Amino acid sequence: MRPTEIMAKLPNLKKAAIKREKIEGYLLSSVHSIGRGKAKFFTKYGFVRERWHQLEQALLAHAASNDVRQAIDNDYGRKYVIEGPLLTPDGRSPFVRAIWLIGNDTGIPEFVTAYPCDEK
Repeated sequence: MRPTEIMAKLPNLKKAAIKREKIEGYLLSSVHSIGRGKAKFFTKYGFVRERWHQLEQALLAHAASNDVRQAIDNDYGRKYVIEGPLLTPDGRSPFVRAIWLIGNDTGIPEFVTAYPCDEK
């Protein structure tokens, strides 16, 4: 399906969920085959596995502070793309793209991934 441009907040944001393993075992893992590049990015800004909650809170704040840029329907539900600055432990605010999915049966936003992107 074609993406839809949206300028609104992530639906049901107060129910948004980020699994600990998604952060510790993926975004902040230096050995994950896909995540290690993301780990290099996030650790450069002061995020560490031992304090994984900091990245969790930063990603939730990112979703609350920035509008959804695109919504894309797929077989699992609707994927939401959010772009904007991410507050980091070292005080810098790199521009990040975060992907969330609201499943067809749940209505709850689940975090999928995040990575650096160019500011638009």
